[in-house]
Amino acid sequence: MTVAEPIRVLVVEDDPVAADAHVMYVGRVPGFVAVGKAHTGAEARRALERSKVDLLLLDLHLPDVHGLQLARSLRAAGYHADVIAVTSARDLAVVREGVSLGVVQYVLKPFTFATLRDRLVRYAEFRGAAGEASGQDEVDRALAALRAPSPAALPKGLSAPTLERVTVALRDCGEGLTAAGVAEAVGISRITARRYLEHLVEAGRAVRSPQYGTVGRPELQYRWVGRGR
Repeated sequence: MTVAEPIRVLVVEDDPVAADAHVMYVGRVPGFVAVGKAHTGAEARRALERSKVDLLLLDLHLPDVHGLQLARSLRAAGYHADVIAVTSARDLAVVREGVSLGVVQYVLKPFTFATLRDRLVRYAEFRGAAGEASGQDEVDRALAALRAPSPAALPKGLSAPTLERVTVALRDCGEGLTAAGVAEAVGISRITARRYLEHLVEAGRAVRSPQYGTVGRPELQYRWVGRGR
């Protein structure tokens, strides 16, 4: 029995913390292997020259080039790796432009391991489709593999609108916030705020550290590490 080769993924992300998290996430999905990471478009090109890459996990906001511009130049240079775009931008015109450049999926920041795993598994199913289709239904099923049936589920009790508000509050406060600070800014309870903040930490979009200098136990200070994208 022939064992299928793993799908080789290059992580292109300028934020070192996020890049490490994405490499770790890829390594946890069976059938995938992270072959490297790059923090700029130039580094990504050099990595592609050194290693065979099947899939780019591509941040669209790189310091030296926009992700779609990088994808366009790679296509022109003869690289045919597919692309899963990682971004917090919600411009649908960008989404449409990406379709012609090999962008097969978009993952909006911040996201969890479960969200990325779902996209990778669906991509693997799409990539594994082979042979000649028997009819339109089979073609439709192959393309449908890339589409999630519904938005990726957040942990029980968390909602996407509240997560967005917590994300904005934390992102806009460069020095960081405590759960109490986020609760006041967003209009939710301190306990609820902490649940969303811990979710962002798990997703690799925030870090926490103890805040000393007050009476009693130190509070946890949360800081956004996604650079506002």
